[in-house]
Amino acid sequence: MNNNTGANLGFEEKLWMMADGLRGTMDSAEYKHVVLGLIFLKYISDSFLEKYEALQAEEYADPEDRDEYLADNVFWVPSEARWSFLQGKAKDPKIGQLIDEAMTAIERDNKTLKGVLPKDFARPALDKSRLGTLIDKIATIGLGDAESRKKDILGRVYEYFLAKFAEKEGKGGGEFYTPQCVVKILVEMLEPYSGRVYDPCCGSGGMFVQAIKFVQAHSNGNGNGVPNGMKRDIAIYGQESNYTTFRLAKMNMAIRGIDAQIEWADTFLNDKHKDLKADYILANPPFNDEDWGFSKVKEDVRWAFGTPPAGGPRKQKDGSTINVDGGNANYAWIQHFVHHLSPGGTAGFVLANGSMSTNTSGEGEIRQKLIEADMVDCMIALPGQLFYTTQIPVCLWFITRSKKADAKRGHRDRQGETLFIDARKMGSLIDRTHRELSSEEITEIGRTYHAWRGEKKDGDYEDKSGFCKSATLDDIKSHHYVLTPGRYVGAEAIQDDGIPFEEKMAELSGTLYEQMRESIELDAVIRKNLEVLGYGE
Repeated sequence: MNNNTGANLGFEEKLWMMADGLRGTMDSAEYKHVVLGLIFLKYISDSFLEKYEALQAEEYADPEDRDEYLADNVFWVPSEARWSFLQGKAKDPKIGQLIDEAMTAIERDNKTLKGVLPKDFARPALDKSRLGTLIDKIATIGLGDAESRKKDILGRVYEYFLAKFAEKEGKGGGEFYTPQCVVKILVEMLEPYSGRVYDPCCGSGGMFVQAIKFVQAHSNGNGNGVPNGMKRDIAIYGQESNYTTFRLAKMNMAIRGIDAQIEWADTFLNDKHKDLKADYILANPPFNDEDWGFSKVKEDVRWAFGTPPAGGPRKQKDGSTINVDGGNANYAWIQHFVHHLSPGGTAGFVLANGSMSTNTSGEGEIRQKLIEADMVDCMIALPGQLFYTTQIPVCLWFITRSKKADAKRGHRDRQGETLFIDARKMGSLIDRTHRELSSEEITEIGRTYHAWRGEKKDGDYEDKSGFCKSATLDDIKSHHYVLTPGRYVGAEAIQDDGIPFEEKMAELSGTLYEQMRESIELDAVIRKNLEVLGYGE
């Protein structure tokens, strides 16, 4: 089985071990910005240096002309921020201050990075000798030159480090990192070839990165390429409420040259893309978020299918707090996604399993209305242990504005139908606590959905016991509008081994009686040993 769904260039783990070993007593959440900030600085410096040397070779070019770099979408790096200068000062006690000044200078000369880069390397808690050693280690890796960009070395190192920091930080890491295999499923399912892609809780921007990779991978024009008549360009829109995470997303986009309109604000309380109608929505909203600011938006236009539960803590007389109504933001997120879909748009997003069956505080009624409006396209139950930040099982929702036939996309008319996929048995453990889906398993899930939608490139769809089932609205109604895939796909067919029941039962009985005899003999030995020790009956 191929589990190569993450970065594995060979040196990431060694670099991570070196970097983490230099952390000392600094908290992982703080150290994350030290490491990722330096990696970003090395990348833009490498890219700048390559362009600088090319300009030196040109007869009439000026390598110190800032406009020469902007014309090629290369960040201008002033002399005091260039890696060669900083590495030369790596052993200087003031290296932290010099890096802060370098980050400030880069932001000053590159307006798109204003307010994005970390500038706290001079803090006393950061050991400057360790910082200098880390600079020397990162210096050994090419990140921004043409060859490195071709291999996407920077992007893969960045993803690897985000995953490792998420693992270190526990629950807090979930605010910015979604496992790559989960993101890949969403992207493979939605196939965002062209149009507006939106993530209102974008974290570090992983959904956008994978969407761009998908378009690039399918731009070869072969049988798995872009459908006829469709362009290969997407526009990216995002929003993130956590300022630190927002800065990570901006850096993530910048290092990959992705032009994305990402805003910093709370999506519920200050929707920065209020008029956006997206063709694709990919998201992993905070799980079961209880205190989401309902009181400020309770009459919002987004709640077209019913007012979501308020949730949130309320103080008791004894000083303790309780959740107001047992609800959370899950159904506020779902309706936010629906509100922002274009007439032919589809949303794919991650939620806790409880969202498929909850009847708390009107959530069941909202789900029923969504189902009766024929908006639920597909539901996927995922295996546990996929996330670094939580062990609770999660599911994927796919909501669409239209199930009508679409010749341009190759979709059949699937009105009144919903696909259920139970992928809980998929994946394999990569360590004692974390599971990962393989590339083959991701492809199988995606192809099942595409075949069900009628896409000829993925063959004909068939129900498969224990894995997938195309259900009608009446089927879902008979299950009281519960969307748990296990209720629909049934049990996996057991292969007949050809052994008659009587013969198999005789064999099992013989084994059982043998084990019972051994148990009696073992009891006698234990009693005898206890008597020898003076503890007999």
